[in-house]
Amino acid sequence: MPRPRKTRWIAFSPGVTYFKPQGIPLFSLEEVILTMDEIEALRLRYGQKLNQTKAAKKMKVSQSTFQRILTSACQKITEALTEGKALRIEGGDFKMVKLTIRKFKCEDCKHTWDVPFGTGQKGVEMKCPKCKSANIHRIDYGGHGFGRQPWGYKSK
Repeated sequence: MPRPRKTRWIAFSPGVTYFKPQGIPLFSLEEVILTMDEIEALRLRYGQKLNQTKAAKKMKVSQSTFQRILTSACQKITEALTEGKALRIEGGDFKMVKLTIRKFKCEDCKHTWDVPFGTGQKGVEMKCPKCKSANIHRIDYGGHGFGRQPWGYKSK
């Protein structure tokens, strides 16, 4: 009897969950299913450029399990691309990591964006990702850092 499968922890849910070759009707395509833990492994390893050890720790699995997940994801993507199959992202044995989000707003271009805690980005050093202005402030009023920080709540 095999060991029970360990739950993988993920911190990302893709906005788009279906990809298909252009110009081929959906009903005539075979599908390849990429699980949520596989897309998370790809994101950590290639998107965030984490090494296998750090990525495995984030997913709370062993390095060998992480490697198996990553290998499976690469094989599925290769199959979909080389054989002209549709790729669907769904399912898997996972739990979502609850990340606390900090919200920022640029006073110059009015752009707003989210930054998760634990990313290493300090509000004091941050610039607007759209216009590169340093004239930003935090707009979520529940959380840390509002004291006398220049990027904190600004009263008028």
